[in-house]
Amino acid sequence: MVTLDFRTLTVPVGIVRILEVILTCISFSLVASVGHSTNSFWTWCMFTWCFCFCITFLILFLEFISLGSKLPISWNDFTTAFAMLATLMMLAASIIYPSAVFNCSTCGRQIGATVTSCLAFILYAVEVGLTRAKPDEISGFLTTVPGLLKVLEAFVACIIFTCLDYNSYSKFAGLQWCVAVYSMCFIFALLVIVFTICRLLSLFPAPFDKVLIVCNVLAVLMYITAVVIWPLYSFKNNPRPSNCPQGCPWHNLVVINFMTCFNLIAYIVDTIYSFRLVFFISRT
Repeated sequence: MVTLDFRTLTVPVGIVRILEVILTCISFSLVASVGHSTNSFWTWCMFTWCFCFCITFLILFLEFISLGSKLPISWNDFTTAFAMLATLMMLAASIIYPSAVFNCSTCGRQIGATVTSCLAFILYAVEVGLTRAKPDEISGFLTTVPGLLKVLEAFVACIIFTCLDYNSYSKFAGLQWCVAVYSMCFIFALLVIVFTICRLLSLFPAPFDKVLIVCNVLAVLMYITAVVIWPLYSFKNNPRPSNCPQGCPWHNLVVINFMTCFNLIAYIVDTIYSFRLVFFISRT
C-alpha cells in the first residue's frame, strides 16, 4: 500500500530538491524557447538540465510515496551520489553555456538560463552538504568524503574521455599509457559506485577498505606518471597554432592536462582520507 509522506517535502533537503526541480526546469525551458542548436556544448547543457530535472523529480516522487527506502538499493548512497554528480554537471553547464554556446550581452533568455543554472548548482552543493555523512554517523560509503571523491574522480575522467582524440594519442605509446591510466582508474571508481549503490560490496574478495586503499595508492602512482607523460608527448614540438579558434583540438590537450592534474589531487586526498578512516578513526 502506498503511503504519502508529506514530511519529505517540508524537511530542508526536500525543500532544496523542490527548488532544484523548478530551477532546472526553468533553465532548459528558457534555452529551448530560443531554438535548437547543433553545437555539441548546447546538447551537453540541455542534457544536464533535463537529466537533473528528471532524476531529482523521481527522487522527490519516490520519497513522497515512501517507496525509495523499499527499493533493493542503498537509497542514501544513491541520492548522495546523484547530488554530487548533479553538482558537478551543473557547474560544468553553468560555465560552458555562457562561454561556449552564446556570447551576447542582450540575450535575456540565455542570461536567465545561466543564472538559474548557477543557482541550481548552489542548491545541489547544499544538498550534498545536507545528505553526506556527519562525523561518527554510521552510513553508506558514498555519503562519506571518500565516496563523494569517487564520484568526482569518475566525472573528471569522463571529461578527459570527451576531449580525447584517437588520432592524437594513437601515435605515441606514452599517450596510450595515459589513456590506459584514465580508463583503469575510471573503471574502478565506477565499480565502487555501482557496487555500493547495489549493496554488492560483500562480493569483493578482500576487505573493502583495504582494497580501496591499495587501489587508491596505485591510482596516485599511475596518475603521477600521466601528469608527467601527457604534456611531454602532447606539447613537444606542438605549440599553440596561430589560428586556433574556440574548440580548437589543441585546447583539448590543455583541458586533458589540467584535468589529469586535478584528478591526481583528488586521488591523493582520497588516499589520505581512506588511510585516516581505516587506521585512525576505526581504531579509536
